[in-house]
Order: sequence, then structure tokens, then C-alpha cells
Amino acid sequence: MIAHIAVALSLALLAPASPADAAGTADAAGAAELLTAQAAPSTAQADTLPLPGVSVKYQEKVGDPVRLSSYGLGTKSTYLRAKTGNTFAEQPTLSEAAVSPDAATVAGVPKSYRAGYDSLILTDRASGKGRRVRTVKKPLAASYISWSRDSKRVALTVEQKVGGKWRTVGFTVVDVVTGTARTVRPAGIDGAAAFSWNPGGNLVARYGGGLRTYRAGDGATLRTFVGVGVPTGPEDAYSPSGSRLTMWCPARFTEQLCLLNPATGVTRRLPIGQMTLFGWWDESHVIAVMTDQSTHRLSVVDLTGKVTRVLAEIPSRTWNARLWVAFTRTPR
Repeated sequence: MIAHIAVALSLALLAPASPADAAGTADAAGAAELLTAQAAPSTAQADTLPLPGVSVKYQEKVGDPVRLSSYGLGTKSTYLRAKTGNTFAEQPTLSEAAVSPDAATVAGVPKSYRAGYDSLILTDRASGKGRRVRTVKKPLAASYISWSRDSKRVALTVEQKVGGKWRTVGFTVVDVVTGTARTVRPAGIDGAAAFSWNPGGNLVARYGGGLRTYRAGDGATLRTFVGVGVPTGPEDAYSPSGSRLTMWCPARFTEQLCLLNPATGVTRRLPIGQMTLFGWWDESHVIAVMTDQSTHRLSVVDLTGKVTRVLAEIPSRTWNARLWVAFTRTPR
């Protein structure tokens, strides 16, 4: 059975446990200086993309910095965008799918084991040819796809059911070129960790009330940030430049979203209301579902909390069915 970590992380809004204070944390007044390189609103006319299976119409414009590439409802249904054009097709055998940053490969996690093994299916978008790479043996499960920025590797979070609940026990790295997989089980990892790439090619994951960086080859600890909150997920929490990292603020703060400078460890709190995050739009905007009573809107939000564009209206029944969306960055 494929683990449910990807959906749980993308939709959960639970505040992290209150950790020790982090040195250098700034208040929300510093958020204004983060609005450098503010993108001018696009004046292009939006194309309406009907999304089958979820009763949503996505508004896309020429020149958008990201492209909606896949979406789904929990692990029950997954839809993938065609290589060209605006059509989406259901992938009935996959619990999740993600297009590589270079748009050349699709990584998909099957809904079931084969011969007692979980696996990752890598599909070349040019030829349509797929390869199945074994990852972990049952009862372990490897899911929550994270692509490295160079499109050469995929990281998966490895879980095992303990007392009826899935707990993280390690990670698997799949080499896209060789079609091989290596699983690492670092000692002392957080049972709620989800592994993803940082821009430098190492892995990051929640560690208590903070963040830990691991070497992808052997799981060695490279750096630990204490008391800064936990990284958002499952989308890439790093801004396009890699200089900012979105975190769920520690529970001691009233703000929900924080930014961590991964070079200095300094965090800033952002005056943004209740939201569910789905990654970065550009260096000064995030993609989020903003909720107001029973209204849910997939929106582009600047770092002061202002909605600069609504991408889609989401019916309550669709949101309650655990809608998730995934994007790839468009070439510049």
C-alpha cells in the first residue's frame, strides 16, 4: 500500500510543536524588504483549462513562470498534462506523478506493489517509453516524489507502518540515467520527516521543530537548524534562486508562514493568513490556496499576503477530497 505522506504534507495546516527560540528571528515588519524583483502583473489574456475529475477551471496566461503539470485527489486519482497542449488525462495506476524540471521525464509512484516491491516508473516524454525501477521491499513504501533541480535524480520518502501509523524510516534516491535506486536509513530521523532536494543537491527534511540537511549518498548529517519551524511540503520549499526557504512558523508565533535564509539561518515571519502552500510562483510570490469560510481559491500571493491573481476557484467538495496540484517552471 502506497503511503499517504505526499497528500498529508500538502494539505496539513497543523502548527508544529513549539521548539526552542531561534536566534536572529525577525518580525513581520521586515517582510517589506523581501519584495525585491516584484513581478509586474501579466496583461495577457488567460486561457481557461478545464481540469477533468475535479470540477475546476484553471486560468493560465502566456508568460506565466510556472505551468500546471499534474494534480489529483489524495492518492485515489492522479491526472497528468499532455507533453504539449492543455489536456489532462487520468493515470489510473499511479498514486502520484511529477514532471521533471526539464519536462523530459515523468516520475510516477504505482498504487500497488509488484512482486513484493514498491517502485518508481520513469517515462520518457519524447518516446512515451517507461521504465520501472524497484525501490523498497514490502512492508516498506517509498513515495512523495521530489525531483533534483538538474532532473537527474528523484528522492522518495521511505515509510513503514508502526502501530497502525506510517512513520518515516529513510529515503530512496533513484538515478534517472542508470535506472538504479539506493535506500538510506539515517539514524535518529524524525518519524514525520519528508525528504526533498535543496538546490545544492543534498536532501532536507523536518527534524523536530526545525530542519536538517542530509548528504544524499549516505544520509550523513550536514547541518541542523533548531527552532525555525518545519519546511513546507511536498512542493519545493526553496525559491527559484534558492535564497529563501518557506517554513511553517513555530507555534509560539501568530504568523503561519516564515522564510528561512538557508545561508544564515535567520528567519522572517510573513503577515499571511491561513493558507495551504503549493510552491513558489516566482522569487517574490508563492502559490497557495487561500481559504475564507467555505471559499477556496488557488492564488498567487505576494510576501505581504496580498492576492495578486486568482488561478482557480475550488469547490468545497473538491477541496475536501484532498485536492493537490503540481507545477513545473517554464524555461526563460
